[in-house]
Amino acid sequence: MARQVGKAVREWMARHFFSLLMAAAGVAALIAAGTNSWVAVAVMTLAVLPSLAARAPVPAPAPAADETPAAIDPLREVKAAFAGFDSPVYVLDLKANVLYQNPSAQHIFGPVDPGQHISVKVRMPVVADMIRDALASGRNGQVEFAATVPSESVYLVRMVRAEPIDGAGAFYVLIFRDISEARRIDRMRSDFVANASHELRTPLASLRGFIETLLGPAKNDVKAQERFLNIMLEQVTRMSRLVDDLMSLSRLELKARLAPGDEVDLVPLLGSVADALAPLAGDLGVEIRLHLPEEPVLVMGDRDELTQVFENLIENACKYGQEGKAVDIKLEPAAKGQAAHVTVADYGPGIAEEHVPRLTERFYRANVESSRSKKGTGLGLAIVKHILTRHRARLVIKSELGKGSAFTVRF
Repeated sequence: MARQVGKAVREWMARHFFSLLMAAAGVAALIAAGTNSWVAVAVMTLAVLPSLAARAPVPAPAPAADETPAAIDPLREVKAAFAGFDSPVYVLDLKANVLYQNPSAQHIFGPVDPGQHISVKVRMPVVADMIRDALASGRNGQVEFAATVPSESVYLVRMVRAEPIDGAGAFYVLIFRDISEARRIDRMRSDFVANASHELRTPLASLRGFIETLLGPAKNDVKAQERFLNIMLEQVTRMSRLVDDLMSLSRLELKARLAPGDEVDLVPLLGSVADALAPLAGDLGVEIRLHLPEEPVLVMGDRDELTQVFENLIENACKYGQEGKAVDIKLEPAAKGQAAHVTVADYGPGIAEEHVPRLTERFYRANVESSRSKKGTGLGLAIVKHILTRHRARLVIKSELGKGSAFTVRF
């Protein structure tokens, strides 16, 4: 520091040599004229130094100790890059000691001190084996594992070797990518295909059996032909309903993110749905009772899709709540901070509590035999859920065994 200051002063004096010489001559002249020496010096200092000071060099401060090249973290750019990752990331040395963990890793798996071995934090055997193999071979590694803590999750874990960079040797990056949602969708797709195949296989097997009978033993039996053809018609109708429901679900999934932009009055819509289902209710001995306000109740929605929602809910109430002999449809307009909502209530046998959360799953049935006997496809409430999701609405189900069920649509 002293050497730098001395060098700066010498350079400044060299640049301003003539100015200093003139100042010294002026002081000498004042003293010769009889002026007090201290006054002469003060006068010349006040006259000359302001101009010189304006051009005086300011020595550059010495670099701080923590800014010297030797103290700069060679992995600072790597750490800055991984700090914003949503996935947990660990930077390891060639012995699997932790050099850095990003905030996501700290939040999900907890903190770990720099320098500690990764096994202190990552104790899953399948991951530990992958890390050990990657270190031994010097190659990248990958493995998938399911975690139960802090929650049930599926991770794809990759260990990638990074080549040396300025100031740092080779290191490894351990990345945990959460693929829980992808695995859940895969399971749903697999279950869906299995369930759809099962639902179609049964009527197809029946049709094949009846056709073989009609071509063989019952070839000339008119009564058997009539009976078998009626059953075949029922099975074909069931498959047609199933295919229609599957196509409805497919269309709804394609536009799930597009909220409808039309205004729909729920009062006449519910009235028309009740009128359309009146013949079915009459055949089942069920009375549909409407409780509608006199004023319009407007919501943002698609009229055809909302009609499908309430047709499903009211038809289910009539079929599965047939024992109660009545279905109440109550429309409550928006009031007191609550949005408009419609409740469809029946007074049948009700639904066991353990089944309620799964009722909107595809092909899920609380009672398989009862559903099939009532010509259900197992997709009705799944369609309702998808439509309401698109309408930014939700379905609330309350049921008690022996007292019936209530399905409420809240907009």
